[in-house]
Amino acid sequence: MHEALDIHVIGIVQGVGFRPFVYRIASTHNICGWVLNATDGVHIHAEAASDDLDAFVMEISENAPAAARVERIKMDEVPVEGFGVFQIRFSDDVDSNATTLVSPDLATCDDCLAELFDPDNRRYHYPFINCTNCGPRFTIMRALPYDRPQTSMSEFPMCPDCAHEYADPADRRFHAQPDACFDCGPRLCFVDMTQQGEAKAQLLGAHAFQKDQLGGSEALWATNVSESDALIDAVVSLLKAGSIVAVKGLGGFHLVCDASNPAALANLRKRKRREGKAFACMVASVEDARAFCLVSEEEERLLASPARPIVLLKKKPSVQLAEGLADGLTELGLMLPATPLQHLIVRAFGGMLVMTSGNVHDEPIQTDDAQAVSALAGIADALLGNNRAILSRYDDSVLRVLSVGEGQTAVQFIRRARGFAPLPIALPARPEGATGQDACLFATGPEQKNTFCYTRPGEAFVSQHIGDMENVATNDAWLEAKGAYASLLRLNPVAVACDKHPEYLTSKWASGQDLPVTAVQHHHAHIVSAMAENGLEGPVCGIAFDGTGYGEDGAIWGGEVLMANLATFERLANFAYIPLPGGAAAIKHPMRCAYGALWAFDLLEHPAAKGLLDAMGDEAEICDQMIERGLNTPYTSSVGRLFDAASALLGVCTQPTYEGEGAVLLEAAIDHAAQADTEAAAAYRVEVVKNTATENSTALDTSVVLFDAAPLFKAMLDDMAAGVSVGVIARRFHDAMVEVIVMSAQLAEAAYGVRTVVLSGGVFMNRYLMEHAVSALGALGYTAAMNKDLPPNDACISYGQAVVALRTIDTLPAGE
Repeated sequence: MHEALDIHVIGIVQGVGFRPFVYRIASTHNICGWVLNATDGVHIHAEAASDDLDAFVMEISENAPAAARVERIKMDEVPVEGFGVFQIRFSDDVDSNATTLVSPDLATCDDCLAELFDPDNRRYHYPFINCTNCGPRFTIMRALPYDRPQTSMSEFPMCPDCAHEYADPADRRFHAQPDACFDCGPRLCFVDMTQQGEAKAQLLGAHAFQKDQLGGSEALWATNVSESDALIDAVVSLLKAGSIVAVKGLGGFHLVCDASNPAALANLRKRKRREGKAFACMVASVEDARAFCLVSEEEERLLASPARPIVLLKKKPSVQLAEGLADGLTELGLMLPATPLQHLIVRAFGGMLVMTSGNVHDEPIQTDDAQAVSALAGIADALLGNNRAILSRYDDSVLRVLSVGEGQTAVQFIRRARGFAPLPIALPARPEGATGQDACLFATGPEQKNTFCYTRPGEAFVSQHIGDMENVATNDAWLEAKGAYASLLRLNPVAVACDKHPEYLTSKWASGQDLPVTAVQHHHAHIVSAMAENGLEGPVCGIAFDGTGYGEDGAIWGGEVLMANLATFERLANFAYIPLPGGAAAIKHPMRCAYGALWAFDLLEHPAAKGLLDAMGDEAEICDQMIERGLNTPYTSSVGRLFDAASALLGVCTQPTYEGEGAVLLEAAIDHAAQADTEAAAAYRVEVVKNTATENSTALDTSVVLFDAAPLFKAMLDDMAAGVSVGVIARRFHDAMVEVIVMSAQLAEAAYGVRTVVLSGGVFMNRYLMEHAVSALGALGYTAAMNKDLPPNDACISYGQAVVALRTIDTLPAGE
């Protein structure tokens, strides 16, 4: 006897070959009915014998396509309608407030890669080859459901061959929305951005390209495989000659050059105004990556995953990289090709290429070809673009694998973007009894390394990396991305969360909305982000070490130990305040941080401080006057500033060229091979001092104890005077910070009986500190938690803001 089920599959089930998968297994299990995409997932009407229906549902749950993520399957018994076949129906915009999850872009699969390099295949060397298992997704979507008319591929009607594949259930490209070929799909274009035009002249001599204007320059368009190959060959020739080429990727342009050419690297740094920060690179395979770096099994898996992130890998000590690539660092960021075009270029080039964001300094990555021609004209010598529009801007994701104990590893995000966003992150439930359980909230995020966050019940959608909200272009990108998420996921927030800093642009934006606003303390948001990611309710011992965060007392916080739950916190400990002469200027001039630290610790008269004072010259006297008179000299508890001070004091980094460079180079300076001297290292200590409260003090703004770093800095100066190497001092400094973290856990346990420790904040992007801290805590039996799906830097703040707001707002309007 036949029965019928209406089945609703919720999760990442669009753009991943889910309907063709359902169609094929329906045939296997004798199912009649239909399947369609809808705004809230995939809907199936299935009619068959009871046993066949059971087997059908089990296979949907257990054997879904690799790129899919089935979160829930809802089933309802319905009347049998008497279908004689199973068919894929056109998408139906079901009347629903819910929307399905959106797949991120997927790297070229092995099947498409084989066709790409098969001379007998009709898509041989086609730079936009894809199928249901790979290719662009979120970056080309206008709206849900995910169908070709809702994407930037709507401009490309399919040729008969592609249309036949698209309609054939047995074909790998059955309902592959970006399906295309040379006859009907996107095409490459080339713009020579130099005055000479030599590359263009050579191309024109051999081919009859279509030509038009792009951003005020003449563009050559490839209409067939021969012309497409010629454009790629021209790019490879330019790269081998030391030129810089802007190449369009999935989420934006890359600036590309030969990673082994010091002159090309120097030109790229000069033109892009990126003086010191390391460049990410692309190699053709994992084997090529192993030629430069150590690659573990887990790192190999991440490199080759469909997300194709940049993975920070430890350099091989025996490998000498070109000057200007990643000088003075122990890690190199490598990625494998994510697009067919990248595969074609890297294989033809035959070596390692720099693949850095295609943007002007501090601005968002370029996505539009005409605008890129104009914006990147002073940086790139040529541009290789195409006529498939990018609808959502995405940088490359960056991550690393940490060793956090015996045989244990953890993945740490540095930047979460292409390949991962907009995958949702689990969201703790609102308190029982609170109104508006289905309400949507928007969290603006911080000023630096901004992401924003939308919520719906059980899910948080944290945006891709937006950047530093300090210029008009980044603000425009923030508004653009915010609107895209709201439209695509049909999110209509009824409340806003933001940072407590009154001068953050995001906080000012929040205050201008006609919605309830919850301001969340910066470091509490850090800790809550990691708590919520790990399913922790609290209380926990939250250790938030970073550079800058607005404190409850109006000072700059950044070295905080908080007893926290998801709604509130108490300040258990913090590093004693030091002055920052010049305020924000001290961050850019870390010798000022060092001066402020030595002033606070009464160490300016130490013989080893003379080198710093001499290097500062008259600036030292100016700093002294600013501190004494309280002129533009805020005070901070920031551990990030202590790292800057130590780096400048040791001469490791006195003139940083990017944020955090002092700390990065201080970690890189560690001498890992030096034999431990327990007695000497013991001098590197941080003292615990009882804090002084006033009648106005609260548990939020005044800690129980202070961490005094004066003995730590005195030990550094003593070692400097004794001629101890910088590498040994750097290691002892880091080990002292690990001891502070362990000491914090012990204080929390002694005072409150809490043995769960949460680590978050930009300082924990330091591999040595995070690995050794988690290992040390674990060895003592503490439970140590860190951010998992988000970076520990300020990119996690928006998620933390959202969680705190949803836990502390008693009354919210119902979601619309």
